[in-house]
Amino acid sequence: MLGDDAELTAAVLAAQNGDEDAFRTVYRAVHPRLLGYIRTIVGDADTEDVASESWLQIARDLDRFSGDADRFRGWAARIARNRALDHIRMRGRRPAAAGDETELTDKPADSDTADEALEALATGHTMNLIAQLPQDQAEAVVLRVVVGLDAKSAADTLGKRPGAVRTAAHRGLKRLAELLHAEGDGSGTPLGGVPPQRGRRPGASVPGGVTESRARTQKDM
Repeated sequence: MLGDDAELTAAVLAAQNGDEDAFRTVYRAVHPRLLGYIRTIVGDADTEDVASESWLQIARDLDRFSGDADRFRGWAARIARNRALDHIRMRGRRPAAAGDETELTDKPADSDTADEALEALATGHTMNLIAQLPQDQAEAVVLRVVVGLDAKSAADTLGKRPGAVRTAAHRGLKRLAELLHAEGDGSGTPLGGVPPQRGRRPGASVPGGVTESRARTQKDM
């Protein structure tokens, strides 16, 4: 475990021991990703409120957490999802309807279109396009690519099997690539003018407030 993950793990441990500066480090590292995930569930208007509720619970229950950076991101995502769903129930609204992926086989999407979508995920505009995906696909894509969870952690967060999450993520990335290509066809610019994202320095901030931990490949999904 190297770099940003090691720093986050150390910061979580220090925060559990009462280090307020360390907790701020944890917040800065995780909050942008968590915001993107919450927005996928509740929409723009309620994102900040749900994020605040989530961080209140994270701070309150932090001493009960045990694990490294990956486990912390998954734990925080589960808290955020529960708060988001509570928020929806309280207002009598439901998230966008989604099909049940548990019966689907674990088939990858076409690698070329999915890779293009992965590269374009760094932009705020593409994050907005995710809202057009079915809810299960949108959550799977954001948890895997933006939050950076592996299939098992994402599955734990969503209460599904890892294979179902992989399938939903593949389908979501393929659909996202189609949306990007459709925009490109309309403007004459490939992928709606989104520049290639290869070569970005790991851990660099990207437009739209999303921080990448590392480049993901199709095999990672």
